[in-house]
Amino acid sequence: MDTQSPWLDADQQDLWQALLTVVTALPAALDRQLQRDAGISNFEYGVLARLSMADEVTLRLSDLARECDATLPRLSKVMDRFETRDWVARRADPTDGRYTLATLTDTGRRQLTESAPAHVAQVKRLVFDPLTAAQQRHLGNALTRVAATVRRDLEG
Repeated sequence: MDTQSPWLDADQQDLWQALLTVVTALPAALDRQLQRDAGISNFEYGVLARLSMADEVTLRLSDLARECDATLPRLSKVMDRFETRDWVARRADPTDGRYTLATLTDTGRRQLTESAPAHVAQVKRLVFDPLTAAQQRHLGNALTRVAATVRRDLEG
């Protein structure tokens, strides 16, 4: 491979085009399923899921934003909608009032629990079913490395 060329070689171009399709079309497919079945977006589902996995189903908004690869303003708008639906409760962090905590409510947990089966089935169908176990491991290793590089780049 010519490392001096400013262009992608044919294999890299094929991989890049496949990745672009996954990056753009997969979220749209997941959004379509979740909107149809649960009335929420894939991003909103991800926020609920991250909170459900946190200790005491509570996270600082800044940490939740980082875990969801979101900006604080985007997350704040979602939190406003979630509070209106009684899916989350926000409060000042008692250990440091500069931060706000979000806690998943019982209603929010029910929303996630009811949304999960169809969403997980869609994720399995679109992402995991086409791959062997070995391909899943290789893809996981590769994407973990790419994600780490992207996150480092975003953090400066």
